[in-house]
Amino acid sequence: MAAILLWPGAVAIGLSLGLLGSGGSILTVPVLRYLVGQDEKVAIAGSLAIVGIIALVGSYSYVKARLVDWRTVALFGVPGMAGTYAGAWASAYVSGLLQLSVFAVVMAVAGYFMLKPMALNDQAGPNAAPGRRAFWRVSADGLVVGAVTGFVGVGGGFLIVPALVLLGGLPMIGAVATSLVIIALKSAVGFFKYQEVLAVQGLQLDYTVIASISLLGVIGSFAGAQLAQGLAKEKLQLAFGVLLIVMGLYIFSTSLPSLLA
Repeated sequence: MAAILLWPGAVAIGLSLGLLGSGGSILTVPVLRYLVGQDEKVAIAGSLAIVGIIALVGSYSYVKARLVDWRTVALFGVPGMAGTYAGAWASAYVSGLLQLSVFAVVMAVAGYFMLKPMALNDQAGPNAAPGRRAFWRVSADGLVVGAVTGFVGVGGGFLIVPALVLLGGLPMIGAVATSLVIIALKSAVGFFKYQEVLAVQGLQLDYTVIASISLLGVIGSFAGAQLAQGLAKEKLQLAFGVLLIVMGLYIFSTSLPSLLA
């Protein structure tokens, strides 16, 4: 049954990435937890692997086109990697139910961002913000987003892209390109740390599931990108935002009673 449910869930992850450019990673944990039936910590660790693989594949064309701002990767991404490692480390000291409850809140916040996206300046130049905003603010934001990534297993693109535009002064295309590289790096670090967390608790990853979802996710993202050309992105984003909020509330309502019991 898990194998049957895996396919539509994996395709949904890829399609959301292709259609909206973000949001796919936040579906990964629910797919692994509820459709495949994995333990919360296993689902979060597996999500980091899947998110990292999809982001790495997606970043290739941007790297080749030289659209990635490597200075921002250093300022935002390196602290983000440290934050992800710290978040994964902290996960060893809390229950999977608490992580799932926090994830539900993050999911609802992501839905809110989808419903009320920030007004981003697509014309910002590559050096617009760093001269006005201290680099430590960019790095601090990277650290916080990284900690969220490590703790609940989401890539955080819905937070990273606005931060890179508003704090880093990148144009939208550059922010998307740079965020993919950052997500791949953060996910790799978090996944590495989770190997230790899972080993201590006697849990194991299902690499067949990870490979299957990653492959279908990549294919789905390409298909979604093609479909997006003829669809109204604003309406899709609105519908996806509502879906995230509803799912977040459901996950929180089902996790909290068990957590408090």
